[in-house]
Amino acid sequence: MDVRVTGHQQDVADSLRDQAIGRMESIADKYFSRAVAANVTFSPGPQNDFICDIVAPVTNGVVLKAHHRAQKSDIAFEAAADKIETQLRRYAKRLREHKGNGADALIENAGYTIFAPQQEDADEDEGTAPAIVAETRVDIPEASVSDAVMLMDLRNTSALMFKNSGTGELNMIYRREDGNIGWVEPQDR
Repeated sequence: MDVRVTGHQQDVADSLRDQAIGRMESIADKYFSRAVAANVTFSPGPQNDFICDIVAPVTNGVVLKAHHRAQKSDIAFEAAADKIETQLRRYAKRLREHKGNGADALIENAGYTIFAPQQEDADEDEGTAPAIVAETRVDIPEASVSDAVMLMDLRNTSALMFKNSGTGELNMIYRREDGNIGWVEPQDR
């Protein structure tokens, strides 16, 4: 596994570099030997603390990401590495379930609601709309709903648009404030 440890506006001590390389290699060996690389970046935080970001591309466009901030750089790294390890463990478990004993049963028993779009008030001032901060272009994966949930967890995002492999339609899943997953699919007209 190729582990790159860098410092953004700070130098990384050799002991911290060795700790990061050793831990990332052991995580990959334990859960997912197909992980080919990991980028570990340390940077100073805004309140005299340290930030550690880990980005680890796994396979088929799946990229694991973790971020943690702490008073010491080694603590920030260990917490971010724990998040990556949790994501890899979940990913490996879902892959085993998908290959084995009927992961599609989750879809059959899923309850979901199709939400109608909200009507905007005609009197509403256009100046109150939030600014678009950033736009990104991403590939939209083709997946089942359960695989899309796994991808959303692995990408560490709060929402994911995907092409439903069962219907061929664009769908979206998102993490609700209560921790559950919401699923939006287009309404037949």
